[in-house]
Amino acid sequence: MSQVPMTVKGAEKLKQQLHQLKTVDRPRITKAIAEARAHGDLSENAEYHAAREQQSFAEGRINAIESALADAQIIDVTTINAEGRVVFGATVKLLNVESGAEVTYQIVGEEEADINQGLISITSPIARALIGKEQDDSVDVNAPSGIIEYEILEVLYI
Repeated sequence: MSQVPMTVKGAEKLKQQLHQLKTVDRPRITKAIAEARAHGDLSENAEYHAAREQQSFAEGRINAIESALADAQIIDVTTINAEGRVVFGATVKLLNVESGAEVTYQIVGEEEADINQGLISITSPIARALIGKEQDDSVDVNAPSGIIEYEILEVLYI
């Protein structure tokens, strides 16, 4: 299996989710299934079916997190010295040349990406365009809405 890059923060967040699922959610769901079984006929028991569905979702998520952590190559961004180049884990401040808007993104693994928190996947078009570039470089990003030109204002390893 190939290793998938993940930041230390991303790995910790997944480990916390896994702990929550195994120690809190799984026992709660098991208890709900037992209570629903006590109500009798399972064929028409909506509580039982809902609890089983929750159990299925929780077990699927547990398996997905365990698999992601097993395949992860955990990278400590603070130890990287890429001499100002954009690499995995770097936080990049960008200026949209057309609109003048500034945005800040950290390039992270797919499992930890969350655009609302400024975390973009290494496989996203913007991350692929930024990799290897340096401060003051201009990059053209082929976005779904068309080509967007950014100027790299700053590259941080935090």
